[in-house]
Amino acid sequence: MIRRLREFADAYPWAWTPEDLEAFSVELASGARPVTKSTLRGYQVVVRAFCDFITDARYPWAAECVERFGEPPVQICHEWNTLAHIVEYEGRPQRRALTYDELELFFTATDERVAAIQRAGRKGALSALRDAVLFKTVYAFGLRRSEAAGLDLADVRSSPGVSRFGECGAVYVRWGKASRGSGPKRRTVLAVPEFDWAVEGLRQWIEEDRALYGASRSDALWLTERGTRVSLRYLDFRFAELRDHLGLPPELTVHALRHSYVTNLIEWGYAERFVQDQVGHAYASTTAIYTSVGDDFKNRVLANALRRIYGDDS
Repeated sequence: MIRRLREFADAYPWAWTPEDLEAFSVELASGARPVTKSTLRGYQVVVRAFCDFITDARYPWAAECVERFGEPPVQICHEWNTLAHIVEYEGRPQRRALTYDELELFFTATDERVAAIQRAGRKGALSALRDAVLFKTVYAFGLRRSEAAGLDLADVRSSPGVSRFGECGAVYVRWGKASRGSGPKRRTVLAVPEFDWAVEGLRQWIEEDRALYGASRSDALWLTERGTRVSLRYLDFRFAELRDHLGLPPELTVHALRHSYVTNLIEWGYAERFVQDQVGHAYASTTAIYTSVGDDFKNRVLANALRRIYGDDS
């Protein structure tokens, strides 16, 4: 980023001005492929940190620049030429949870894809089955792409509180999203009864279907034909292929299944703190961003409130 700014301004850091940053930001935010506001802010943070470093009095850079070039470096990032982080969520407004009809359509299509390949006698039925179970697991446990792709066999465990799920009562996430420069966060996600259909599919995959790939040195839960771990790029590609085939909105991504998980748990009456812990959010406000409950749920909540206040006659 610093090299890009130097090339754009056609000047070295000790000669940069606030106007150079402003012009550079305008250039990035315009054109055929403008960067998002959050991306632009990230670039500006890099420049601000670099300028803090070269203007810090504890280092000799300023005096060295004056001696060699006749001018010292200055901080070029100010309130008037940088973006302020005012709201916590700056994602695209189109991002949302899938409706119940869309979820049913999507998962039905993943199952039908397996059957269609088998009927045609073509290769790929096992991979299609893996994809179907994988996407159901993402939804049933509210996982991020990297969390799902990073699962190993040992990460699927039993839950003492729900013996009916056997050895698939919980998923131990080891590749959770990091924050503030830390390493990946870890958490345990418990299976909930509403997703027993997905948990049963996961159990069958582990006990029977995964072994059809043959012996592999990898402990990855989701294997490819070469015995390696499925990639994030593949998850994006396969989801988009199914989505486009079904005519679903193009803004829906794999991450939308996680939004759907949060939304559905709230609609089914699970405590907000439980949902927050399940998905690994540090703040309840972040979980609220993921929640896009339907009108039916809101109407039920309103009706219950009216009954509490005015009685059954309301």
